[in-house]
Amino acid sequence: MKISDYEGKSKEELIKIIEELEMLNHQLLDEKEQETRLDYAWTGNLGHWYWNVHTNRVTFNALKSETLGYRKEDLPGDLGYQFFTDKLHPEDHARVMENMMDHLKGRSPVYETEYRIQAKDGTYHWFYDRGRITRYSNEGKPLFLAGIVFDITERKNREISLEQANQQLEEKILVDPLTGLYNRRYLIEFLQEKALSARSLGGRISILFMDIDHFKAVNDNYGHVVGDQVLQEASLLMKDVVRQSDVVGRYGGEEFLIILPGAGKMDAFETGERIRNAIQSRQFPGGVNITISGGVREFQGETITEFIDEADRNLLLAKRSGRNRIQT
Repeated sequence: MKISDYEGKSKEELIKIIEELEMLNHQLLDEKEQETRLDYAWTGNLGHWYWNVHTNRVTFNALKSETLGYRKEDLPGDLGYQFFTDKLHPEDHARVMENMMDHLKGRSPVYETEYRIQAKDGTYHWFYDRGRITRYSNEGKPLFLAGIVFDITERKNREISLEQANQQLEEKILVDPLTGLYNRRYLIEFLQEKALSARSLGGRISILFMDIDHFKAVNDNYGHVVGDQVLQEASLLMKDVVRQSDVVGRYGGEEFLIILPGAGKMDAFETGERIRNAIQSRQFPGGVNITISGGVREFQGETITEFIDEADRNLLLAKRSGRNRIQT
């Protein structure tokens, strides 16, 4: 404050100002003597803040207000606690107030919270705030708090972006609810990724397109419940047979697509034969016996649609050749 700011003040007002300055100076001396340091792993330290609870005056490093877009002349002369709390994000306000009251009432050793606060341009910035009571009255009531504040907007934005990306990924990598296998959407995206890698870096990739023979007859003769159980057990069999690096998915209905990264067509053919033998040797729920046919295709640089279509053509050829066979 300037000298002119003291003119016209009553004796009682001047005494309050002196008491406040004494508390602030005492706090600063304490911190200096104790060489108080708060070392955090992230950057963005905006400095210390001090709150005189009795006068409701807040003293702080101007960096926080500058970060929010406020110039010194934009700030009121008597800057109170409400200047910032009134700008809290509606979703954060109650939590921040609760954290502060818990500390003021002695229910928590420190005041510590993260919150969003509205900048002058209407956007919100994230802050990490930590403080504690440093002066009590003779009656044990809090008189003075000191704390430190950090701008964590960049870190929070990264966390939010990562969370959104993970959520999108989870939506894409949904499994088929009946079989527990990957769904068609994931199969296509995984295949696109592997095909792109094969085009740019080289390497082989093959697919095995399989279909249970005469599956409609299973549903017609044994019912859809048994049909679903057959699909579930057949799915487990396929997963047991393939390599850990292979991806098994339900393409639709009783059709399955198996992606074999790093495998040639003969490797895929041998995998298909192991699956075919395992299927025809198993007795499924309800005493059902089934067979399966498959078409193999090794990637030749074509589009994904053409890649799958070629495997499907080989599957149709296997069906026309008597079923229960794998066609390269």
